[in-house]
Amino acid sequence: MSNQSYGDNAIAVVGMSCRLPGGVDGPESFWDLLVRGADAIGEVPADRWDAETFWSDDPAAPGRAVARRAGFLDRVDGFDARFFGISPREAVAMDPQQRLVLELAWEALENAGVVPGRLRGSRAGVFVGAMADDYAALSRRAGVEGVGAFTSTGLARSVIANRVSYLLGLTGPSLVVDSGQSSSLVAIHQACQALARGEVTWALAGGVNLMLVPESSVVVSKFGGLSPDGRAYVFDERANGYVRGEGGGLVVLKRLVDAVADGDDVVCVIAGGAVTNDGGGEGLTAPSADGQEEVLRLAYADAGIAPADVDYVELHGTGTRVGDPVEAVALGRVLGCAEGRSGALSVGSAKTNVGHLEGAAGVVGLVKAALAVRYRRLPASLNFRVANPGIDLEGLNLRVQTELGEWPHDGDGDGDGRGGGRVPVVGVSSFGMGGTNCHLVLTAAP
Repeated sequence: MSNQSYGDNAIAVVGMSCRLPGGVDGPESFWDLLVRGADAIGEVPADRWDAETFWSDDPAAPGRAVARRAGFLDRVDGFDARFFGISPREAVAMDPQQRLVLELAWEALENAGVVPGRLRGSRAGVFVGAMADDYAALSRRAGVEGVGAFTSTGLARSVIANRVSYLLGLTGPSLVVDSGQSSSLVAIHQACQALARGEVTWALAGGVNLMLVPESSVVVSKFGGLSPDGRAYVFDERANGYVRGEGGGLVVLKRLVDAVADGDDVVCVIAGGAVTNDGGGEGLTAPSADGQEEVLRLAYADAGIAPADVDYVELHGTGTRVGDPVEAVALGRVLGCAEGRSGALSVGSAKTNVGHLEGAAGVVGLVKAALAVRYRRLPASLNFRVANPGIDLEGLNLRVQTELGEWPHDGDGDGDGRGGGRVPVVGVSSFGMGGTNCHLVLTAAP
C-alpha cells in the first residue's frame, strides 16, 4: 500500500490504559510526563525491601545489586477485590500482576468507551506479556505451610490473562506470552494476527511487570545489565546498563474497518509488524544486527510501507554498551539510509523516563508512540549528550530526539504532520535477551 492508504489487515487501537512510575495512572498522565521530559526513577520504596541490605558498589559482592534506583509504582498492594468479585482470601494469594492487569483491562475498556459488563459471550482475546515471577519467590518464603487453596491459581502466570477473560466472559484466546523483554510487543502482534485471521472480533493486549523482591534485581545485576547510577544513557557514550521499571499497559484492538464502521475513536493504526529470532550468533544473549535488520524489513513489507517513509522509531533502547550499537546499525541500514529518505530518522526511548519494564517494555513504547502519532509531537529522549563511540549517527542517518518537537517532515508547515498528504509513520521495537525480536509499524488514524 502507499503511505496514504490502509491494508485490509490494518488494526485500530481504540483504547489504552497504563500504570507507570512517576504517578502515571493513564495515557494522558503518561503524555504529560513525556512532554515535561520528566525522569520517574527513584529509590526503592521502604515497604518493598531494605535497599541498603541488597546494594553494593562492588559488582562481585555476593547477594548484592549495583543499582539502588529504579522506576517504581507508588503502591502495588491496593486492590478492590470486592469490585472484581474476588474474596479477600483469594486476593491475598493472587500475584499483584494479576490484580494490576484486571484494573488495566477495565480502564482500557472505559478509555475505549466500552461498558465492560456488556461484553459477556463476545469472541474476544486477551494477550498479555509477562516474564516476572517475583510474587512466587515472595510466597515461597512462607514454606509449604503457606500453601493454600488459592496458591495454584494465584501464582500461575497464565492466569494473568485468564482472569480477565473470566471476569468479562470473553471466549477468545486467553494467554500469556513470555519471549523475555519483547513479551508485551509480541503479545500485541499475536493479537493483531488473531484479528486479521478473524479468530477474534476484538482484543485486549499488552503486558505487566512488577519488582516485588530484591532477588530479581540481584539476578539482573549479576548478569551485568544494570546501570549503577540509575540512569539510562540510550545511544550515549556514558551507556552503562539499563534501569529497571515496573507497571504495565493494555490496548484495545479491533480491525480498522470494524472500528470505522462502529464509530470508534481510533488513536492510531497498527499497519503491520513482524516477530523473528536472531537464530544464533556470538552468544545466547548477544544481539545480532542481522537479526534485527530482518525483523525491520519483514515488518515494513507486512505493513506495505516504504522504510524511507518512517518518521520516528521508539527504540528498544536499553542504554547498554553492547545492545545500543547493534540496534543503531540495524536501524541505519534498513531505515536511516533507505533510498528516498529526506533527513535523518529521529529515534528515542521511553526507558529514559520510566525505566525498562522488561516483559512490559514493548507496550510502554507502543503507548508512547501511539500518543506521539495522535498529538503529532515527539517527546525528548533523556540523558543524551554525546553519541556512543560505537554509533556513527551521521553515517547511519539517525538523530536522537533530545527535545520536545513538532512532527518531522511536515510539508505544509501547519504542525499536523500531514504535509503533502503524508500519513505519520512510527516504528516500535522490542527485543528479548534470548533473541526474539519484534517490530510494529504505526500510522495515524484515517
